[in-house]
Parts: sequence; structure tokens; C-alpha cells
Amino acid sequence: MKLQLVLFICLVWLVGCEQQPSERIMWNMPTSFGDGVFHTKNIHQFTQEIEQGTQGKLKIEVYSGSSLYRQPDIKRAVRSGQVAMGETVLSLYGNENPIYQIDTLPLLATSYENARKLWLASREELENALAKQNLKLLFSVPWPPQGLYIKKEISSLTDMRSLKIRSYNAMLSRLVELMGGIPTTVESVDIAQAFSTGMIDSMMTSPSTGVSSQCWDYVRFYYDFQAWIPKNVVFVNQDFFNALPKATQETILKAAADAETRGWALSEQETESKLAIMQKHGVKIMSPTDKLLNGLTEIRRQMATEWEARAGIAGARILKKYEELLNAPPSSMTSM
Repeated sequence: MKLQLVLFICLVWLVGCEQQPSERIMWNMPTSFGDGVFHTKNIHQFTQEIEQGTQGKLKIEVYSGSSLYRQPDIKRAVRSGQVAMGETVLSLYGNENPIYQIDTLPLLATSYENARKLWLASREELENALAKQNLKLLFSVPWPPQGLYIKKEISSLTDMRSLKIRSYNAMLSRLVELMGGIPTTVESVDIAQAFSTGMIDSMMTSPSTGVSSQCWDYVRFYYDFQAWIPKNVVFVNQDFFNALPKATQETILKAAADAETRGWALSEQETESKLAIMQKHGVKIMSPTDKLLNGLTEIRRQMATEWEARAGIAGARILKKYEELLNAPPSSMTSM
């Protein structure tokens, strides 16, 4: 009898051990950005809200600073199921599908308000494209707008001719070429050295990168073009998501919606604070002249035509919907 009791207790203990892992699910989530970046801070809050909302049944471990995967590899890692969830800059994958580049199309959305409209116009097409790769789009958060850092004042595109301008993707290289400059690939960590050695004369990037690279050591002017507002996106492997209980899925979707709203606000705060730091260090914040804007408008039209030809029907639908949102009264916009 005692032996039977002992065996029964052991059996109950073993069953409990087997069920324990299924009660608490552990996911890994890579991002290439460090913990000090506002995007990553937002991600940490997002995952904490999921853990709290599920009473600890789903815990997501964030691997920041490319500690698990480099940025170009994150999308493939989530798609293949090596990890459940990830964050990356979607425009990196424009060679797979041109619509991933929509938010880096220069001079298309030159304010946060218009960037929101462009996001609303493009979200469905982006969701469909990612779904074909077994990925579910959760939310996006923009970087600060991209502006021009330069040593001298400029008033027209003529002043840009033959300047060596830092480039970090194909879309920007094309823009530099049309502006009459020479695109030069330079990693963000090498910006200061590239300026000091004469490798580049100018760069197009955000106030965040301007401050992190201490731009005041090598340029005097920042032209606030708000040329484009690129975004990070967060997505989850669809199979991982489908395997979750309905209540957990709903918790993730709510946390994602909250993270998107919070992230856009954080981005605007980041822009204001970094511009203030640049001004404090003597960088003059400039507005482009009408002559310069007119020249850039012609470039925008040409690049939009080229992009639409590559993006096909889906690209045309995005641009049409975006145009409708630009012309629509504010009350008609779907809330984010």
C-alpha cells in the first residue's frame, strides 16, 4: 500500500513537470538596436505588457543590439521559426518587394502627419506581402525625419553637384545621383572619420544619428527637409501566433496597438530633443529655399514614377489611397 502511494505521488509529480512548460511559453525577440534607443525602450514596454496581460503565461525575451541576429537576418529568422518575433527596418528588404521601400521614397511624406497617412495607406499591402512569408505584421514606429547635414549653406540643387554624400540604401543613392551628388556608402559608426578624412562632404540622416555621431564637430548646417520618415516594424511568425490561445492573441494585438501609438509619440519627442541638442552645439537648423524645394519636387516625381513601375499594382493602390487621405478631411482618417 505504501509503495502504491509513493508511485502515485511520483506520477502526479511527473505529470506536473510535463505540464509546466506548456503553461508558460517563452519567446525570443531580436532587434538590432541598443537598449538606449527609444525604439528598444518601447519594445521592452510592449513585451512587459504582454507578460502582465497574460499573467506570465507568455514571456518574450528581447535580444537587443544585434546580440542574437544582425538586422538583415532578423526577418528570415522569424520567418523560418528560429525565433517567434522580431523588429527590423522593413525598407532593407526592398530587393524582395519594392513596396517595403514605400516609407523611404524621398519627399513623399514630409511630416509626421503625412507619414501617418502613408502608413495607413500602405499597411494593408504590407500585411499581405508579409503574410505570404508566414509573417503577421503587428505595428510600426518611425524614426525621426531625414535631413541634410552639410558644411556650407545651399540654395539650389546646383550647390549639391559633385558633393560626396553618405548613402546607406539604394533609394538614397538614387536620390543623391539625381541631386547631382556622388553617393558614398559609410556605416553610421564611421561617419565622423569619413567627414574628417574627406570621404564624404554631406549626409542625409535623422537628428538622432546627427547627435550620436556628434555632427557639430564636422558640419555647420542642418537642412530640415524631412525628406522621408522611415519606420521599424515588429512582426511575429504566423504559426507561433496561431498556436496561442485566443485571449493571448488579443493581449498581443492590444499591446501592439498601444506600442504603435506610444512609439509615434516617442519619435516626435526624439526629434524635438535631438534638434535642440544640435542647436545647443552650434548647428544651424535651416529651412530649404523655394528654389531648392522646386528642384527636389521634380526629383520626387521622377522617383515616385520609377518606384511605381517596380511596385506594380500594389504600389499604385498605395499611392492612390495615400492621395485620397491627403485630400480627405481629418475626421475621415482611421485612428491609429
